[in-house]
Amino acid sequence: MKTLGLIGGMSWESTSEYYRIINQTVREKLGPAHSCKSIIYSVNFADISSLQHQGKWETLASEMERIGICLEKAGADVIIICSNTMHIMVDTVQKAVGVPLLHIADATGEAIKDEGLKKVGLLGTKFTMENDFYSSLLKDKHGIETIIPTEDDREVVHEIIYTELISGKIFDRSRNKFLKVIERLAERGAEGVILGCTEIPLLVKQKDTFLPLFDTTLIHAKGAVELLLG
Repeated sequence: MKTLGLIGGMSWESTSEYYRIINQTVREKLGPAHSCKSIIYSVNFADISSLQHQGKWETLASEMERIGICLEKAGADVIIICSNTMHIMVDTVQKAVGVPLLHIADATGEAIKDEGLKKVGLLGTKFTMENDFYSSLLKDKHGIETIIPTEDDREVVHEIIYTELISGKIFDRSRNKFLKVIERLAERGAEGVILGCTEIPLLVKQKDTFLPLFDTTLIHAKGAVELLLG
């Protein structure tokens, strides 16, 4: 089995889900005693969040590059970044290492195409929704159009992520706010919705809405296993 390197802690709430899904998937594929050979580099998210909100993306890119190199030196054969937002600097990390790095939007695009959808809503941090690193990859590589929420809805989603979900706080009132945002995306033509922040699946589940949801944590984790065992 190859060894998986995870850049985690963004937040650890979702990284723990990655670890669970990855190991459960390996066990399902290989047998009861099997688990994933992995190396996790977990950051202090308070430092990352502060730099994000200060717009210091070059500093963040340098740190992510350093971590990627550390994981490769430690023996990682494949690397994943356990965060949607931090794929802003995915190209920097990939250029710095000599092992494959599975892009979360690429894996998600394949899942959307498998469902035959062409237009989807995108939920995430404001950094993910308002920058084009995610939507451009989906459009250029997979032919998928993305719709982002209105400015007011983007503020609601972003605030809930950073004030509640990264701390493991799950509230019904916040779920209801997310579901209203999803309804408005559907009214604008979204055929499905990307849960484009790895904490959102902790709050919103497929059972909560009629619209197909794409859980990026689940998709990315399972895609990493496929790449490891391929």
